[in-house]
Amino acid sequence: METVDIREINEKIKEQSAFVDLLMTELDKVIIGQKYMVERLLIGLLSNGHILLEGVPGLAKTLAIKSLAQTIDAKFSRIQFTPDLLPADLIGTVIYNQRKEEFSVKRGPVFANFILADEINRAPAKVQSALLEAMQERQVTIGDQTFKLSEPFLVLATQNPVEQEGTYPLPEAQVDRFMLKVVLDYPKKEEEQKIIRINIAHDFPKINCILHPDDIIKAREMVKDVYMDEKIERYIVDIVYASRKPADYKLEKYSQLISFGCSPRASINLALASKAYAFIKRRGYVIPEDVRAVAFDVMRHRIGLTYEAEAENITTEDIIRDILNAVEVP
Repeated sequence: METVDIREINEKIKEQSAFVDLLMTELDKVIIGQKYMVERLLIGLLSNGHILLEGVPGLAKTLAIKSLAQTIDAKFSRIQFTPDLLPADLIGTVIYNQRKEEFSVKRGPVFANFILADEINRAPAKVQSALLEAMQERQVTIGDQTFKLSEPFLVLATQNPVEQEGTYPLPEAQVDRFMLKVVLDYPKKEEEQKIIRINIAHDFPKINCILHPDDIIKAREMVKDVYMDEKIERYIVDIVYASRKPADYKLEKYSQLISFGCSPRASINLALASKAYAFIKRRGYVIPEDVRAVAFDVMRHRIGLTYEAEAENITTEDIIRDILNAVEVP
């Protein structure tokens, strides 16, 4: 009976995920070579998770997010985070209207579908806590009123790994709220040549709107229907558990190098991201390769390193790689 169901789900997903190719084609017009980033943006979008992008300036982070909003006919806000930013600059404030002799709420840029929080680590803690409520609760409190944010709501934050003057390290609780942390690299030579060609041409390619926010909400429901076997669930739990108790998985060398392992949020996000990845690949069931494909992005910001690890130049990437090699694949 189960095999029939899987076949049925597979057909359904194949049909419903056809828009993914259209979306990719539109984004390919302006985003050259950053296929990895675009896929991760789609995973976040389809599984309702926020994304932290880390990379040097000029890697098309802002362009990718803006273009994605254009393909979906969604409202886009870009907020430049600076050390003097106030919560009111983000969520809005209560202002007094003299003519009407009453207070009214002026909404801030956070009332949009896609929020680009540029250089998020430059703003102080008060601003981060205001953003945290929006990220976690999908709501905003201004004065004594609470407002629900419209769906889809996605925070895509960027941080520059190079310049660290005037930056505040993000609190662990906030970093954990990001479903994925994506580390970007420079484009290849041929890709860079194409980038030059596009940017010096007379007309910059135009992005067409092919979806509506409602389509994304429907697609999210479809992603939940992607079949995940119990063995895959156990595999996910093992991977996350190995970051907490490495000695149980013959990784004793990491016992003194990990200060804290991944939270249960990592297990949830690993399952959701694996389903979304299978959906993007137009498959109705999750395979171990899907879990491995998203493991780095889900886990790299959730493992704490001790001073010994930093002294030995051990990175979270090294740890995740060894965990994936040590945990038995179902």
